[in-house]
Amino acid sequence: MTRKEQKEERKKAILMTALTLFVKRGYHETKISDIAEAVPMSTGLMFHYFESKEELLLELVKMGAASTGAIGKIGDIPPQIFFTEFLKRLFEYSANEPWVFNMFVLMGQARRAGMPEEARNIALSTATIDETATIIKKGQEADIFREGDAKLLSICFWATVQGIMEEMALNEEMKAPDPEWIVSMLRK
Repeated sequence: MTRKEQKEERKKAILMTALTLFVKRGYHETKISDIAEAVPMSTGLMFHYFESKEELLLELVKMGAASTGAIGKIGDIPPQIFFTEFLKRLFEYSANEPWVFNMFVLMGQARRAGMPEEARNIALSTATIDETATIIKKGQEADIFREGDAKLLSICFWATVQGIMEEMALNEEMKAPDPEWIVSMLRK
């Protein structure tokens, strides 16, 4: 392994460790020394990779925001199939990559008041709710989804997914629910 690859591996280890600690302890309660100890590395070396805890948070929130872009790419897939398949893939991927559960939790936390403003703005800038509302409107026009405010239905859909992901982050034994259960709340 080259030095560059080693450095990237170390950076990834720092990010994943910080993600876990931010979710389990909270951002404000986690110290940079806690992250360094858990990696393990010296706190001084940690600052070689990230200048501050806030910089670490920003990097994680940017990763989370970048991964939200997939929802808008529906193409010609019927909306109910799109949501069912999206959730199946999300739950399968998360089961293989448990950090995804933590990322959902962190992104929820980052949107709250009291978090560093730049991270909060990035977390709030994702267009997932609006993109999902557009897909729900397609389903309403096709007489598949229930009538009502598509944006509110989108918020309810994502609040449900967020809650499931948070529970799965806290309880590693929990199995993912059938995606149809979640999609059924949108159906007529």
